[in-house]
Amino acid sequence: MEWHPHARALADRVAPPGSRWQTPIADTPRHVFVPAWWKPGGGTWTRLDGPTDPGGWLAAAYADRTLVTQVGPLHADHAAPDDQPVGRPTSSSTLPGLVVQMLRHAAITDACTVLDVGTGSGYGTAVLCERLSAAQVTSVDVDAYLTKAAEERLAEIGHRPRILTSDATGPLPGEYDRIVSMVSVRPIPASWLAVLPVGGRLATTITNTTLLITATKTDDGGAVGQVERDRAMFMTTRSGADYPPRLASLVDVARTMEGDDVAVGRFPVLDVVEAWEVRTMLELAAPDIEHHHEQDGETRTAVMVHADGSWARATSTGRGLPIIHQSGPRRLWDLLDEVRDYWLQHGELPLHAARVHISPDGVITLRRGRWTATIGSP
Repeated sequence: MEWHPHARALADRVAPPGSRWQTPIADTPRHVFVPAWWKPGGGTWTRLDGPTDPGGWLAAAYADRTLVTQVGPLHADHAAPDDQPVGRPTSSSTLPGLVVQMLRHAAITDACTVLDVGTGSGYGTAVLCERLSAAQVTSVDVDAYLTKAAEERLAEIGHRPRILTSDATGPLPGEYDRIVSMVSVRPIPASWLAVLPVGGRLATTITNTTLLITATKTDDGGAVGQVERDRAMFMTTRSGADYPPRLASLVDVARTMEGDDVAVGRFPVLDVVEAWEVRTMLELAAPDIEHHHEQDGETRTAVMVHADGSWARATSTGRGLPIIHQSGPRRLWDLLDEVRDYWLQHGELPLHAARVHISPDGVITLRRGRWTATIGSP
């Protein structure tokens, strides 16, 4: 199968002229790492098989989009053609443009040793091996099948980096000049700082936010850096075969029950998941809120729930202001309104270009002007 023209066209799209990542993208056969993948639709996932449709395989593999390879514990490699799992993606081949974005932010030089966090399909690891040498690359993932399959597919194209099956937030062997993460974390794992030398650099995203952080290891064992002006979101790290179940029973309560507090809202109903910066700012104030949004004709409903038992529901029709129901120990919609108040007062949210300080135990402090936020336990 002639894949080279497709890979070259992809490299032209995702790496600027003169980029040192253009040739590695052009020389990496992405289709090898994604022989099967999942397509979303109607609340379930449908398996697509590359070898049975070579044209579709090439089109998908060399498009600048993410291909989901595992839903819950079911990898597309192991699924029957009629399997239709319901659940959250647990692994993917990240869109190549985002792979390049993360690698560029990591400021990788030709002499660097690199820890690639989140092996996934192995495609990003392969791109690193094309730019450097396999001896300079270590990749880690918590899922034994992912690391086994990636190791085999990397060897198939001539790369033999060190592949570890381990929880990337726990102890790690070795020392690395750069850490680049294709999964999100909160806070920064202390083990990452332990394996970076002074002057080493990390690039990662923060769980449930669009924050892309770069930081350099300092003499005190911590790191300093900034929130980049780019935005990115990744799956979060996990310790088992799947993520914990969502708060389905509390969502049902929030959709139907009268709240302890009922009021007319000041702002329109918002789909928070799609409002990336608002969601990020809210996540800093109140981590791990689960969001749901529905539209039926001109009626829009947003539901927010949290594991502490707090919930909120906002419903509006047409251009009318929403009716807000809230219950539990916190008023989640009020927290959202505080974020929107800040935006109205200041004209922007203070997230991007904020200065970053990471303590040796991984707690992140963000600062921009008078605004400050802490991620992790201070």
